Amino acid sequence: MSIKKLVGLIRKADKAYDLIAEGDRIAVGVSGGKDSMLLLYCLSKYQTVAKRFDNKNFEIVGIHLDMGFSNMDFKEVRAFCSKENIEYHDVKTRLYDILKLNNNEDNTLKCSLCSTFKKGGVIKEAKRLGCNKTAFAHHADDAIETLMLNMIYGGKIATFAPKMFLTDSQMMFIRPFIYVFENQLRQTIEEVNIPVVKSTCPNDGFTKRQDIKELLHSIYHQYPSAKNNFLLALHNEKQLSLWHEVQENDK
Repeated sequence: MSIKKLVGLIRKADKAYDLIAEGDRIAVGVSGGKDSMLLLYCLSKYQTVAKRFDNKNFEIVGIHLDMGFSNMDFKEVRAFCSKENIEYHDVKTRLYDILKLNNNEDNTLKCSLCSTFKKGGVIKEAKRLGCNKTAFAHHADDAIETLMLNMIYGGKIATFAPKMFLTDSQMMFIRPFIYVFENQLRQTIEEVNIPVVKSTCPNDGFTKRQDIKELLHSIYHQYPSAKNNFLLALHNEKQLSLWHEVQENDK
């Protein structure tokens, strides 16, 4: 998929969920992976599109939290952002050390805790840099996987929102890639010269989410239409039909 088409899907999400407004200064969480690097780059291109077609101006700021994982060099990322005139900041943290002090019983890292720490760390830096919104590169597959995880492990039909206001941190949180599938990002990153830093997190590829990803892959192989229909189901509110238990005041 071309960068132009990815930017088009960002605009679609922006129109559908009112993600970006005039004068926004948006912090983009940058892990170094394909998803976050493409989001940072595509948002920089969307600035031109939004200004031309919607008379909307906004700024973006790339923020990378150095978790403390070994052998992750962001030199090429910094050079790329400099070349593209994208504001970018590296932030040193001790999050990996903190996570190791709070391991699971099997001595693995707690992914949910890591996600909370990373979100909080990026938001803290975003506020310091004068940003009013924070964007992460969660995509359509992430949303579907979260739906499945919540149903299997939580007994609830729910996924994350494209846009939500975090009251504790007083920060608007947006996900501009909500209409983009991971395979589209993978195809794009192979066609463009954007640097990617491979994660050295010891949990990478060994999570419940990875199990769900593989389960969904087998479903899509057998039922190809399921992929787009799962995404449609997440916003097909007119055809939502769940059970309603009768309460005492309903009788």
